[in-house]
Amino acid sequence: MTRSGSRIASATVRAMLTTLLFAVCPITHAQDGDPLTFAVIADALARPADEAPVRQMLDAIGRDRDIAFIVYDGNVKGSAEACRDSIYQSRRDVLDGSRTPLVLLLGQHDWADCGLAHTAAYDPVERLDFVRQLFFADANSLGQQPLALSRESDVARFRSFREIVRWQAQGVAFIGLNAPSPNNHYLTAGGRNGEFEDRAVATTFWLEHAAESARRSGLRALVIILQGDPDFARYERRDRFAWLRFSRTTPPRDGFLELKRSLMKAAETFRGPVIVIHRTDAPEPNGFHIDQPLRNDKGLTVTNLTRVALALKKPQSQWLEVSTDAGWRPPFRLRVRDGRTVRDTRGANEARKREPVDPQADPYAIPYGSPYSAPYSAPASGPAAPLHHDLPDALPPAPSLIQPASGLPPILTPPQALPPILPTPASSVPPTGPGNTNGRAQ
Repeated sequence: MTRSGSRIASATVRAMLTTLLFAVCPITHAQDGDPLTFAVIADALARPADEAPVRQMLDAIGRDRDIAFIVYDGNVKGSAEACRDSIYQSRRDVLDGSRTPLVLLLGQHDWADCGLAHTAAYDPVERLDFVRQLFFADANSLGQQPLALSRESDVARFRSFREIVRWQAQGVAFIGLNAPSPNNHYLTAGGRNGEFEDRAVATTFWLEHAAESARRSGLRALVIILQGDPDFARYERRDRFAWLRFSRTTPPRDGFLELKRSLMKAAETFRGPVIVIHRTDAPEPNGFHIDQPLRNDKGLTVTNLTRVALALKKPQSQWLEVSTDAGWRPPFRLRVRDGRTVRDTRGANEARKREPVDPQADPYAIPYGSPYSAPYSAPASGPAAPLHHDLPDALPPAPSLIQPASGLPPILTPPQALPPILPTPASSVPPTGPGNTNGRAQ
């Protein structure tokens, strides 16, 4: 075979592999044109006594017909619990009993903390392998009606990474990662940090290929979910000559550095809105916090990436409800809901679609901008450019200048766009009365 023929054959094989890797099964729970709603729960199972209330919460979510799936964002066991097989098996039974499809993502206490004395001093890597075999035996999610997922283990090079997943619903790509607190399980001991390094390579591959695939497919948003807090405030510029500087004090290595750079590249590649959801230990009065903390190597804010830091006060009964629709401005809304107040909500999507949305009514109700600080401007009329140069159709023009609300981080200053998310002001206990038929706060 000639050299050119070999290159063509290699390109064909790569294209076929990419097509196979990212052909995911869309969710069919919602009708076309309806909003997509999903739930995020985390840290709900910290002791055996939590199993009963979590079953009740999952049952409450299952009664909400509009919720397409649940994402359990890490920690199926508590920090004080031993990493015994029986505990994992018991927690799997709880989560697998969900009537709604449940996608499990791993957290700190699920494997990274297992080497500590009070968790019975297991080998964390061995526990990670055990958890992979127990919870991720096939391509389906947990739940009585499982959801088909694409796992990174489908790629021969990353055969062991069953817990890193991707799926698609209503034009939105979802990516689930294994990136635990604290510091992404980066170990400071001497020698090769094999587990961390291999997982960092797998995460970079999955994120960047998912962003490219979503761009080529014309999807309208990326939602990336992980358990660990990447510490976005810790900004490190690339330093090519760091080895020339001698210092007696070396700052701790940022275990999320590669992840943050991959997120920056994914946002630049995709160009549409990128939502990153993760857990945080910082207290949040509303149960979550929204901002745009990621910066690129030039120090500019990546304005099409929005972070949602989740800190539920009662994780055994509360969840974060996220809804999105291409026709909404802004396209995402979220609020905390409580399982003790849920009623049957069939048909609530129709009422939600009729709710008026005023982009000026809330500082977060502002359309997203371009990947970096300059606001996105609509292209001039004329022939459409190729897909890989276009933004998704759902991207509206950004306003010329809107003052941010007080209390936002100083990097969120004009003319940078603000997050594409509208926090729904809702009480955890919906009002009662003849006008309330779906359990939603008015």
